[in-house]
Amino acid sequence: MKLQRKNRLRALSLGAVAVSGALALTACGSDDTGSKGSDSTTSSASASTSSIKCDDAKGQLLSDGSSAQKNAIDAWVRDFSQACGVQINYKAGGSGAGVTAFTQGQIPWAGSDSALKDEEVAASKRVCSGGQGIDLPMVGGPIAVGYNVPGVDNLVLDAPTLAKIFDSKITKWNDSAIAKLNPGVKLPDLKIQAFHRSDESGTTDNFTKYLIATTPDTWKYSGGKAWQAKGGQSAPQSAGVAQQVKQTSGAIGYFELSYVSDGIKAVSIDTGASKPVAPSTDSATADIAAAQVVGKGQDLALQLDYKTKAEGAYPITLVTYEIVCDKGNKADTLPATKAFLRYMASEDGQKVLSGIGYAPIPDAIITKVRSTIEGLS
Repeated sequence: MKLQRKNRLRALSLGAVAVSGALALTACGSDDTGSKGSDSTTSSASASTSSIKCDDAKGQLLSDGSSAQKNAIDAWVRDFSQACGVQINYKAGGSGAGVTAFTQGQIPWAGSDSALKDEEVAASKRVCSGGQGIDLPMVGGPIAVGYNVPGVDNLVLDAPTLAKIFDSKITKWNDSAIAKLNPGVKLPDLKIQAFHRSDESGTTDNFTKYLIATTPDTWKYSGGKAWQAKGGQSAPQSAGVAQQVKQTSGAIGYFELSYVSDGIKAVSIDTGASKPVAPSTDSATADIAAAQVVGKGQDLALQLDYKTKAEGAYPITLVTYEIVCDKGNKADTLPATKAFLRYMASEDGQKVLSGIGYAPIPDAIITKVRSTIEGLS
C-alpha cells in the first residue's frame, strides 16, 4: 500500500501540469473576482503537500456552502488533491444552500458562515446516524465593505452611516453624514448603488449582526441569512457582489477581503477607537481571538465581539464553519472527508489562509478543532 502511494505521488509530481488542468473546474473558482488564491498560494501549496496525511482517502467529494471561504477551499483543494488524488468539487452556492444539502444527506460536509440553528441540528440527526451535525470553525476573516467611488481612495464609515446606506436612507456619496466622517475628502455628487446578497448567506448574517449589535436604533431588522432591508440591488454569492461593485460607479457592497481587488477599495470602520480600522487578516484576528466557544459537546460554535472598540481590532468579522456529522458519517466518504478536514485544520493548512486575505483560527480554538476531527466516526 505504501509503495502504491509513493508511485501515485511520483506520477502526480511528474504530471503537475496535467493535474493542474484537470482540477481547473473545481479548484480555480474566483480568479475573475480578484482572488489572490491561484498565484499567491503556489509556493505554500508545494511546500505543504508533503505533510498531508491521505490515509484511506479516495474517490470524489462533493460539497457546497459558504462562498466566503471559496478562495480558501480552492487553495486547500489544490494541495490536497495533488497529494492524495481525491477530486473535490465545492460548489460555493451559499451558506443556506450548503446547510440544506447537508441536512438532506446530499453532501458529507458543508461550509457555513453561521453556526447551525436548533432546527438545523434537529434535521441533521436524520442523516447523522446516532449523531448530529456540529460546527468546526476553520476560516476567519474580515467582511470588507468594498466601494467604487471615482477619486475617493480612502473612505471612513461608522455603523449608523453604513446602516443608513444599506437601508436606502443615505443615497448620495456627498451626504453630510459621510462628509463628516471624511473631512478634507472631495466626495462626488454621485448616487450610491448598494449591493447585497441575493442568496441566503452567512456573510449577510454576520454583516447584519454587526449592524444590529452596534446601531440597533438605526438598523431595525431581525437579521439572518436572507437580506431584509429596503431597496438596493442584489447579486449571488460574494463573487457576484464583488463583480457588481467593481463594474458599477458609485457602488458599495460587502464581501470577504479576498475579493477586494483592482477597482475595489475597502472602507475603514470608525469603531470608537483612536483610529479607524481597515480590514486585514491581523485586524480580524485581533477580534476573533476574543471570541468565546458557545457550542455544546463537540460543537465549537463561536460568539464574536461585533462591538469591540479595541485598538486595531476590525469589528465586522466572520468565522466559516465546516459542518459535519460527529457520528454516523457515511463509510464511503468518511476517510476522504476526515483527511481533508484534518489538512484544513493543520498548521500548514492554516498557514495558507493569511496569504490570501483570510485569518487563521487562533491556536486555542483550532487545537480543539483538530481533536474533534480525529474523533469523527
